[in-house]
Amino acid sequence: MSDNIEKEQPQDLVTPFVRVLEEDNTVQLANMLEELYPAEIAHILESLTPQQRETVWQQVEADKHGEVLILVNDAVRENLMRDMHTHELVAATEGLDTDDLADILPDLPDAVISEVLQAMDEQDRKRLEAVLSYDVDTAGGLMNTDTITVRADVSLDVVLRYLRRHGEVPAMTDSLIVVDRDDKCLGTIALTDLLIHNPDEKVADIMNGEIEGIQATMSARDVANLFEHRDLVSAPVVNEENRLLGRITIDDVVDVIREEAEHSLMRMAGLNEEDDMFAPVMKSTRRRSIWLGINLITAIIASLVIGMFDATIEKLVALAVLMPIVASMGGIAGSQTLTLVIRGMALGNIKQSNIQRLIIKEVLVGIMNGMIWALVIAAVAIFWFDNLNIGIIIASAILITLIVAALAGAVIPLVLYKVGADPALAGGVILTTVTDVIGFLTFLGLATLFLF
Repeated sequence: MSDNIEKEQPQDLVTPFVRVLEEDNTVQLANMLEELYPAEIAHILESLTPQQRETVWQQVEADKHGEVLILVNDAVRENLMRDMHTHELVAATEGLDTDDLADILPDLPDAVISEVLQAMDEQDRKRLEAVLSYDVDTAGGLMNTDTITVRADVSLDVVLRYLRRHGEVPAMTDSLIVVDRDDKCLGTIALTDLLIHNPDEKVADIMNGEIEGIQATMSARDVANLFEHRDLVSAPVVNEENRLLGRITIDDVVDVIREEAEHSLMRMAGLNEEDDMFAPVMKSTRRRSIWLGINLITAIIASLVIGMFDATIEKLVALAVLMPIVASMGGIAGSQTLTLVIRGMALGNIKQSNIQRLIIKEVLVGIMNGMIWALVIAAVAIFWFDNLNIGIIIASAILITLIVAALAGAVIPLVLYKVGADPALAGGVILTTVTDVIGFLTFLGLATLFLF
């Protein structure tokens, strides 16, 4: 069993665990868990029902609790910690990096927070306070204060002897940070350069002074973009005075990228990426019913528009048959543009300087697609209902709707972002309302004017 597990991908680990849980074989369960990394255990816990999750959690080794709690989503973490004793929670925080501890600390009971802080030495407590002073979605909230710094005026031999005395380096360390006597960041020195250059050389001679510190207030999204564009593994974090505060490593950035992707995907459906997939039915129902209620309001608005033309629809059944085509084409066209723009905003590709060009481009795409599909759908309608006027009307409606859909898909997320709303959350609902209303209003309005 263990050999098979090592070869399987994380998503394939769930099946053997479910099988062992059904067999109620706790010994085998413990043996399987012992061979897994914390990330794999977190994946399994998120994939199980609350009852199964509780059984598995009881068999997880205590020294892995902290890392696993960091990796599971908020809802699962809350449920796991609810049944843990104070001493277990305190033990789980021991050994965690400062940035990870800052993430989990707000979720702990007050009594546990007090014990955790009391158990820390003054230096570690100050480091934790420094991270907690920044928003979680900023560079300051991501950074780890466990860094190794060196001076520019010392020799490489001195640095190497210092590292040997130090005994260990923080995880994900690819370079040392060079600072002056006031702790202002001057650059970095790669460990590879440290090893291959003459020990008598000075740090200043081989350090990379072009590496600028990341401002602690920079958003996590911008940090991820910076790491991508510059192929960074780690980077120093500084305050407004360029004083070193800590460093960000690639593992933290990978988490940001994953969370951003989940956020965009889930928000478009009105869901939270931190929700428990196996939460109780009533709890999930309450959360989703709010979103369904919002969608109901938008659907009523579209229905009211249709109701304005009920007399027209009664006179010609073909209009009722063709209405969904207009709304569907507009919805798809708008969603394509909306998705493109939200992605561009997330990657930082859309700026004030290129917004106008983007909108013009998307409108032109809407015009081209509108003309192409207007002709296709008009031909189908004429052949279907043997009525030239219906073909002309639906062609006109398709053209107008696709142009408006492209414009709305580009403008709506930009406006929402400008007013501080989440484009991924609200953009889809507003877009659907706009395309449905415009589609129905145009199609039925033209039919009323020219057919009757």
